[in-house]
Amino acid sequence: MKDKVDLAVVGGGVIGLAVAWRVAAAGHRVSLFDPAFDPELVDPVPGRSASWLAGGMLAPVTEAWPGEEHVLELGEESLRRWPGFAADLRAAGTDPGLSGAGTVVAAFDRADAEQLDILAGYLASLGREASWLSGRELRRVEPGVGPAVHGGLLVPGDLAVDNRRLLMSLRDAAQAAGVGFVPEVALEVEARQVRTHASTRGFDAVLIAAGAWSARLHAELADRVRPLKGEILRLRTRRGTLPPPTHTLRAVVEGRPCYLVPRERGELVLGATQYEAGFDETVTARGLRELLDGAERVFPAVAEYEVVEAAAGVRAASVDNLPQIGELGDGVLVATGHHRNGLLLAPVTADAVVAMLAGEARPDCVLAARPERFSACF
Repeated sequence: MKDKVDLAVVGGGVIGLAVAWRVAAAGHRVSLFDPAFDPELVDPVPGRSASWLAGGMLAPVTEAWPGEEHVLELGEESLRRWPGFAADLRAAGTDPGLSGAGTVVAAFDRADAEQLDILAGYLASLGREASWLSGRELRRVEPGVGPAVHGGLLVPGDLAVDNRRLLMSLRDAAQAAGVGFVPEVALEVEARQVRTHASTRGFDAVLIAAGAWSARLHAELADRVRPLKGEILRLRTRRGTLPPPTHTLRAVVEGRPCYLVPRERGELVLGATQYEAGFDETVTARGLRELLDGAERVFPAVAEYEVVEAAAGVRAASVDNLPQIGELGDGVLVATGHHRNGLLLAPVTADAVVAMLAGEARPDCVLAARPERFSACF
């Protein structure tokens, strides 16, 4: 492509904002399409879907599973980039709230512990660091863990980030870098063009980064990206309650995953329900019951916390849990399908798009995420 590109980014979640910021900082012209950035709003914020509702875990190791080596490699590459990514945001004037406390993965009973044994063995075979803790050892690390918890894994290398601080930080950094925000809904992307209700505009290149909605923007994405619903609870300590855990606390409770991610000022984010429900973003009693039941068994003090927020959103699930980062052809690029790892993969995705625009090589782990992998001739 030419030295200076006029790029349209469709989607203002963490991936779209990260790409827009990095590309603009590299000297290109960027327009970001997202209705959430309406200038008539007092404080326009990123779209309140997956990125706004994320737990903020940057934990490729504890998300790993046999058979998904490409997902793990991509996640670890992005994790290595996260400290520099956060430092650049701070240098741009805002702090995204990065935490290096690490992750604890708790197993509620013996069956859950056997599942973690599989994960621990897999990680050991790959040379990844993870230490098994008995229930007593786990409670020395996190005193609020319930007495019935069987044990767990301590993963010191994982990070976490305050997702909402991150989104605001990216928004401000993108604006400072010269990104133009277009508060319109993109209806279709084709041949270097973005069509909205108001107009059709042409660019040197267009990047689709609209999360679960990406499948509606381009025919090639129709069967490759789908919405996957998830619900979260945000809680806050009250006087006399135990403080939240100091680590990100993930758990497997009778086969169901859940996580507890501490925030500043005594707040705690609970997730992670996950099920097929299309684009439904209503909060259900079943979802909240599952979240609270799992969290209380692992960290009983949450039963006395104040409920601050209950919300639901849709992630962009891919058919193989690996995102699509690459070219669809005719000037259309794609960065979508990040599933549960949008925040984690923001740095490596943004750097990959900058490299594509410059005609530079990308790491093998990024090349594994090329959309061409779905083609029979690839």
